[in-house]
Amino acid sequence: MFGLTTLGIFHTAVSLVAVIAGLHAFLRWQAIDPRKTGGKVYLVMTVVSCLTGLGIFAHGGFGKPHALALITLVVLAVAVLAQTSSLFGHFSRQVEVVSYSLSFFFHLIPGITETSTRLPLGHPLLDSPEAPVLQTLFAVLFVIFLVAAIWQARRIK
Repeated sequence: MFGLTTLGIFHTAVSLVAVIAGLHAFLRWQAIDPRKTGGKVYLVMTVVSCLTGLGIFAHGGFGKPHALALITLVVLAVAVLAQTSSLFGHFSRQVEVVSYSLSFFFHLIPGITETSTRLPLGHPLLDSPEAPVLQTLFAVLFVIFLVAAIWQARRIK
């Protein structure tokens, strides 16, 4: 199915659940909050997505997607640490919320890349994960993330 292994299918399904839960949280609460059910689902499914992604080697050995999975796990750890400790002082809630938002942005990178280089079947939108249009799109999405993160941090303040 779509050239995916069983692990790839499971990884994709888990990732889609995480993205849907993240979107739901953003639309409902303007942030991913693991104190709420949607936020818990997002957190667990994102961790599972990262871990299963580490076992996928469709493009050869360890690569950019694997590095992104590890970075995402670190960002999630920072978010949990901000939520459960006073390490960041009065900035803890801002660090937590922006870290979860950053992890959501990270979901978009492989999701958009894999979708645009695999679909539609037989004639994918893009020939390569290195296509310049992807780089531009990710730059635009990063600017949107920055604006949203600033808005979230100011809203909490």
